[in-house]
Amino acid sequence: MADLVGIVLGSGLGPLADRVVVERTTGFAEVGLPVSKVKGHAGRFLFGKLGGQSVIVMQGRVHLYEGHDAKALTAGVRWMHEQGVRHLILTNAAGSLDPGMEPGSWMMLSDHLNLTGTSPLEGGPNFVDMTEVYEIKAREGFRALAGKLGIELHEGVYAGLRGPQYETPAEIRMLQTMGANAVGMSTVLEALQARALGIKVSAFSCLTNWGAGMGATNLDHAEVIETGAAAAAAMMSLLEAWCAGNWES
Repeated sequence: MADLVGIVLGSGLGPLADRVVVERTTGFAEVGLPVSKVKGHAGRFLFGKLGGQSVIVMQGRVHLYEGHDAKALTAGVRWMHEQGVRHLILTNAAGSLDPGMEPGSWMMLSDHLNLTGTSPLEGGPNFVDMTEVYEIKAREGFRALAGKLGIELHEGVYAGLRGPQYETPAEIRMLQTMGANAVGMSTVLEALQARALGIKVSAFSCLTNWGAGMGATNLDHAEVIETGAAAAAAMMSLLEAWCAGNWES
């Protein structure tokens, strides 16, 4: 429990920070990081305690679709590493591609598909092994905790795309054929950067909507924000219990 834990909050998941005992805050701009203009991304770091564990919460992130490159997008991960973060928990809002994973539930990432066409490791021979991006031991712990807490926690593969447009029904079918269970516009590049730095990574998708063509309504960012806020309490209970002593550094 000595290492510092970093937690990145995705679209609409700002309420996940409500149970953090905040000691101080730092705005992204204060440390030279870009600030997102997307609703649901506050653009600040919270330093404090969650379940007695020292944490840095990154409240919001920037995206490729805002015009940022992979290096800028992952600057927050590098900054948290400099502060001492050695286990990073990533969260995001995602569309469900699996009929067995309904909107409003959570999916723990077991693997991902990087379909962004870029990487924060570009520019050199940074040949980082990605056999186990999302740490197996931590996943086992989260799985057991979710069962004890009665929290529905799916597991699956996340497809990371550039956005900002949502996918077409044909693209959703393609992603399903490729083995993806959820799709979103973040997380994968942060995970790549973290693993290159030797940081352990866990990640969770709040399934806020069905993929295009799977539901009865069109996709709407307001729905993403609303569903994320409603589902935040379950994930905060899980993270708080885990930080209270149910992981090993």
